[in-house]
Amino acid sequence: MHAWQISSFGIDSMEFVERPTPEPGPGEVLVKIHAVSFNYRDLLVVKGLYNPRMALPRIPCSDGAGEVIATGPQVTRWKPGDRVAGIFMQNWLDGPPTPAKVRGALGGDIDGVLTELAVLHETGLVRIPEHLGYAEAATLPCAAVTAWNALANAKLMPGATILIQGTGGVSLFALQLAKLAGLRVLGVSSSHEKLERARSLGLDAGLNYRETPGWDRWVLDQTDGEGVDLVVEVGGVGTLPHSLRAVRMGGLIAQIGVLSAPTEAIPLPLILHKQARIQGIYVGSRQDFEGMNRAIANAQLRPVLAWQPWTQTRQVLGQMDAGTHFGKLAVNLD
Repeated sequence: MHAWQISSFGIDSMEFVERPTPEPGPGEVLVKIHAVSFNYRDLLVVKGLYNPRMALPRIPCSDGAGEVIATGPQVTRWKPGDRVAGIFMQNWLDGPPTPAKVRGALGGDIDGVLTELAVLHETGLVRIPEHLGYAEAATLPCAAVTAWNALANAKLMPGATILIQGTGGVSLFALQLAKLAGLRVLGVSSSHEKLERARSLGLDAGLNYRETPGWDRWVLDQTDGEGVDLVVEVGGVGTLPHSLRAVRMGGLIAQIGVLSAPTEAIPLPLILHKQARIQGIYVGSRQDFEGMNRAIANAQLRPVLAWQPWTQTRQVLGQMDAGTHFGKLAVNLD
């Protein structure tokens, strides 16, 4: 079988290699991968910025969708022909996270899915929604589940307001899932064109933060001075001060991303004064994934993505590194 692997760090150092065909053991499933999508984490892994001490070679990428083609002994959940996706953390099946559950993340702790064939434990898979193609389903395991959990932790009622940052995978999934829940969505982006595309998905109001760096004041103006109920915070330390000023008293900041460098000190008194909650969100469990898939199937929701053949993997990662994409980037193995 063929696979992309990291033998030494760097996008240009990725190798397209031939590996032995794996065989599923007891409780394991052999999956033919049809499509893979990329997360910012995958870019950091490839560049050596996620874990510089990672054992190499490593097959990258956590998010893929495919078809079961063989099962090992004692497998009861799956049969050949089933359409599946791997869960991000292979050991986190349900309940709250624990140190043991969050081990075994695909494309990090263990080999990922940027390969023609992958062997996964039968409990590390979910059935993908029937209305989605493989490339669409490949966008779900990390970004979509992360957005789903950000909204779930906020426990918002219809009519509440959230803020998304940018138009990457997590942010657009948060937008789409929030509209299903009857929420109002504000968004900031560096591009007027991307904001217009987000409006076509239901964005209620948007602002170009390059033209208006003080976007937290705009958020307050949009909410009659109250602030938003939830900030889907993907920027990191560079945007967290703005998010603290933009969130309402008692609101939630779902801290997800690490995209930006600090530009000012984090205003700790604001956390106290606003009694704001900052909740780290790191994907979710198989149970979360299955619950989200039911909602996606019921609404016939379709992810926003662009895909290329998997021979263009280096170019796709370069596009992600440049930050020019809208929604998810994926590659098709077929």
